[in-house]
Amino acid sequence: MSYNVTIYDLLWLLLPLAAASGWLIAKFDQKRQTRKALDLPTAYFKGLNFLLNEEPDKAIEIFIRVLEVNSDTVETHLALGNLFRRRGEVERAIRIHQNLIARPTLDRDQRTYALLELGRDYLKAGLLDRAENLFLELSEIRTHSEQALRLLLRIYQQEKEWEKAVQISRKLARVSGKNMDDVIAQYYCEQAELAHFEKNFSSAHHFLKKALANDPNCVRASMLLGDLEAEAGRHRQAIKAWQRIEDQDAHYLGEVAGRIAESFRKLNDDQGLYEYFSAALQRHAAIALVLTFADVIKDRDGPKAAEKFIVEWLRRRPNVHGLHQLLQLNLEEAEGSTRDDLLILQKIIEELRQQHQGYACQQCGFKGRRLHWLCPGCKRWNTVKPVLEED
Repeated sequence: MSYNVTIYDLLWLLLPLAAASGWLIAKFDQKRQTRKALDLPTAYFKGLNFLLNEEPDKAIEIFIRVLEVNSDTVETHLALGNLFRRRGEVERAIRIHQNLIARPTLDRDQRTYALLELGRDYLKAGLLDRAENLFLELSEIRTHSEQALRLLLRIYQQEKEWEKAVQISRKLARVSGKNMDDVIAQYYCEQAELAHFEKNFSSAHHFLKKALANDPNCVRASMLLGDLEAEAGRHRQAIKAWQRIEDQDAHYLGEVAGRIAESFRKLNDDQGLYEYFSAALQRHAAIALVLTFADVIKDRDGPKAAEKFIVEWLRRRPNVHGLHQLLQLNLEEAEGSTRDDLLILQKIIEELRQQHQGYACQQCGFKGRRLHWLCPGCKRWNTVKPVLEED
């Protein structure tokens, strides 16, 4: 792989070199130091020439030899190593940072900073064990503790080591002074999902309780807890868990509307089903509630009553999802050319409907068709929400 470096990068790297050269001239014997001041820039220009000619390995050899003679160029070497890493030349970045750490003339601050950068190199190269060991060491050093802990958290999330992530998050919260209970709750939810997959329902229940203890507003925990209860046939408890989402974050209530309706039906509680959705719609205008309630009305009072309900709702809050549902109801009774025309219209509405579905991150704008609790774009928890459907 060739290495492409801009002239601005090179000039930036030479700035500390120019300062170091001036300092050398002033400090030591004029004749002796004039020669050193000339030799140092000459070596750097030779290394830069190798870079321009796409011979980075030869350039590194030059820079390392300079470092062996003069430790005042540490900042420049750190910058060069970071530049290699940003350009994807991770092996070369590792080589530069390892050589820096091996220098006995480095002071403590320089060495710990070089270790941090080497850990970043390892992380980018996928050498997670090496990176973890370095960050664990640096997490005990006050000046780099917060950075090291955040990088450790990235590793444990990537490796799905959720219990370690919980421990590191608690330590990071103490160091940074920032509450991380909502993130810790997500780690417990991850463990609950794994336990559920392994059919260990008691452990799954235990982890969800811990999630809600850390963050009472954890929507994901309420969703999963409701699913567990419903799977066990405890539908009344399932409904209670899902209904809690209305107070936690009503944006997600539509995600469980169908599940709530199904559990009411399992209990043969048609009156409770009707009353709940009728009251919920007075509090929230989520189209998912409207569509679910339309199905409830259809089952109880017939298709015509459901049609009337949707038409009245659309007059107040026009949207493509309600129109799509209305077409569905009409198609059930339509015949001949009328049905053909409705099918064409349904196809057009369906294409429009696709533009108003899915999920979006409130931080980075990432959009997807599936609900992610950890945003794939910005890697933040609890930022992805259902797309508002009232447009």
